Amino acid sequence: VQLQAFGGGLVQAGGSLKLSCVAAGFAFSSYCMAWYRQAPGKEREFVAAISWGGAGTYYSGSAKDRFTISRDNAMNTVYLHMNSLKPEDTAVYYCAADKNLITTRQARGQGMDYWGKGTLVTVSS
Repeated sequence: VQLQAFGGGLVQAGGSLKLSCVAAGFAFSSYCMAWYRQAPGKEREFVAAISWGGAGTYYSGSAKDRFTISRDNAMNTVYLHMNSLKPEDTAVYYCAADKNLITTRQARGQGMDYWGKGTLVTVSS
């Protein structure tokens, strides 16, 4: 099983980034997918999640209206489009997979089946 996140980098406040997470080794379309992030010195926190077919999406309060999660089951990939980035969005972003529905209730990512290595997003002011 592998989850590989891409797309992090350095961006100025107000800018945009698109993160991708490519999955391998499991039945991607049978899993809900989510993005979490962890800033230095802080706990990991939920950012966004998407249901198995993509019909359902869930966002944290800080991500709502700025970030968009999507998935392409044919490409085994989940995306996070981030707009209007703020310095407080600086964190390592991780993708996660679970057979059960992932919502804001999984605030710290407890019980996820699979985790990927993160990608660092740095937003400068």
